[in-house]
Amino acid sequence: MHLDSLYQEIILDHYRNPAGNGLQDKFSGEAFHINTSCGDEVKVRVLVQDATISQMSHVGVGCSISRASASILHDLTKGVSVVEFNRLLDEFVNLMHSQGKMIPDEQILGDAAAFAGVSKYPARVKCALLPWMAMKEAIEGDSRE
Repeated sequence: MHLDSLYQEIILDHYRNPAGNGLQDKFSGEAFHINTSCGDEVKVRVLVQDATISQMSHVGVGCSISRASASILHDLTKGVSVVEFNRLLDEFVNLMHSQGKMIPDEQILGDAAAFAGVSKYPARVKCALLPWMAMKEAIEGDSRE
């Protein structure tokens, strides 16, 4: 199977079976973000305890890319320190801004490496980054509605 096809299957699987979908009642931070260029929306709630992400949940409407990105983010961050989340975020942002020229480190990014092909399409980069930026804001505690 071609790598791009495998990556597309990972994104579609997360879109069809999103992990962390549905907002948890207990949270320490929340953020709502909209991609004004396409209308995608996501609300993220995160529970941080002792500088560790113990839970992340999300709801949203939008394309398969933004929805799958939220699901993958959920899977990558459970039990991860805030410091490690920031490293993941930096790595993912670098991948998204690479215009398809960066080979993703699957050891670091896990299923998020599947978005390597998305980085070739600037209009889709915002879709992939939407839940990540919302989670960053939720962790920082700057919730907005």
